[in-house]
Amino acid sequence: MHNITLINGDGIGPEISDAVVKILDAAGVQINWEIQTAGEDVIEKEGDPLPNRVIESIKKNKVALKAPVTTPIGKGFRSVNVRLRKELDLYANIRPCKNIEGIKTPFNNVDLVVVRENTEDVYAGVEEKIDDNEMHSIKIITRKASTRIVEYAFEYAKKYKRKTVWAVSKANICKLTDGLFLECAREVAKKYPEIEYKEILVDALCMQLVQNPSKFDVLVMPNLYGDIVSDLTAGLIGGLGVAQGANIGLNCAVFEPVHGSAPDIKGKNLANPSALLMCAIQMLKHINEFEKAENIEKALFKTIKEGRVLTKDLGGCATTTEFRDEIIKNLK
Repeated sequence: MHNITLINGDGIGPEISDAVVKILDAAGVQINWEIQTAGEDVIEKEGDPLPNRVIESIKKNKVALKAPVTTPIGKGFRSVNVRLRKELDLYANIRPCKNIEGIKTPFNNVDLVVVRENTEDVYAGVEEKIDDNEMHSIKIITRKASTRIVEYAFEYAKKYKRKTVWAVSKANICKLTDGLFLECAREVAKKYPEIEYKEILVDALCMQLVQNPSKFDVLVMPNLYGDIVSDLTAGLIGGLGVAQGANIGLNCAVFEPVHGSAPDIKGKNLANPSALLMCAIQMLKHINEFEKAENIEKALFKTIKEGRVLTKDLGGCATTTEFRDEIIKNLK
């Protein structure tokens, strides 16, 4: 029996969380879910979108599955996701992007991984108001964070038999900050002579990703670039509805989809749970439940490939529960 924290989120979060929990249960995964709430709905009751009880639950269980939580744009509370990553030191964000048969996309040969530094850069949220007409945001890059995220990328490449690690930066302009990131990347690369090391500027990367994505393998980069590039690569395989993500630290791991909470379809039974389910599959592999993870993955991919019961965003007209039940039917 695994003790795992479940942050069921807000918006469509509770609906897709329920679907995923039922699929894992049908697959025979033995999990004791410790359900925690966070986000907008919690503020009125507890005065904080991320109460300390959530952090303590994850620290205790070491693993969490997290549904989307609404983050206000330009005002309101700071991102729950960013706070989780900082407080738990979840320094590595991993976003595998690979084509899924049955989802039509411009390319059918995408198979890459974005490894994003998760704790600093402008995402550190260090900002200051000079006056009503001028605001500053500080870009923070450190040797420690840069070295360990590049080491993670190379170790990932080694573990999964990847051939190339690309360091992504804008060092031609940000010569000190991104220059330090590249300096660290070059030092780490020397320790892995069996893996090819390459460098590319982030703007050139974005252009080439939409021209020939198959040339890329493992991409490692600072926080802000990683946020943008990982959404771009998600678009190459069908969008955020099928994009998975993991936030890994030395002591804890939080698995979460990267799409939003979609409050406009909250409670309508229309949401696609695929991304959260793929995060759960990634989570199962993390806790060494490989056989059950593969069973669920095959059932999901079979459902998508057959194309008979799909949610609206995947080109069908099925509800969340109908899609869920079809995946359960396809379990072996």
